[in-house]
Amino acid sequence: MNQPEPAEPQEQDWTDAHVARWQPVLPDLDPVVEGAVTRMKKLSVHLRRVREQSLLDFDLERHEFDTLHKLAGRGGSAAPSELAQDLDLAPASVTGRLDALEKRGLVRRTPSTTDRRRVVVELTETGHTVWVGAMDVLGHEEERLLGVLDPAERATLNDLLRRIMLAAEEDPSVPHWH
Repeated sequence: MNQPEPAEPQEQDWTDAHVARWQPVLPDLDPVVEGAVTRMKKLSVHLRRVREQSLLDFDLERHEFDTLHKLAGRGGSAAPSELAQDLDLAPASVTGRLDALEKRGLVRRTPSTTDRRRVVVELTETGHTVWVGAMDVLGHEEERLLGVLDPAERATLNDLLRRIMLAAEEDPSVPHWH
């Protein structure tokens, strides 16, 4: 009779010790669920720290990056009212943000070519460069982390996380995020 090959011992991470510490205390603890959820939380914290450091490196406040990001997501130009909607802010709050970003040379406001009463906000070349630079720092770290997986494993991980997110998004008691 052929016995299955024993699995190679895997290197242990911080979460393995965390799960081992809690299993005697919580006998019903599912070590696989606890391990997966704890790792997702720790990865999220790690990526948040990388993002925060990239913002420091590019001399950006979080709200400034968010505004540049939403503007870039609209092709580099938008009406202030569109940005207010995208950022889920009152128009007056967006005006304050735009004033500061314009003062730093990251955006410019120009009159609309179709309606003289309106203004269009555009990323400047400097604003685009700063936004891309901050994005690249996080992107490189994401690539580094997921680079330990081959392309098929990355696709599988993405599909599995999508299934989990769909279940989370079904819960009507939890506010949805953008």
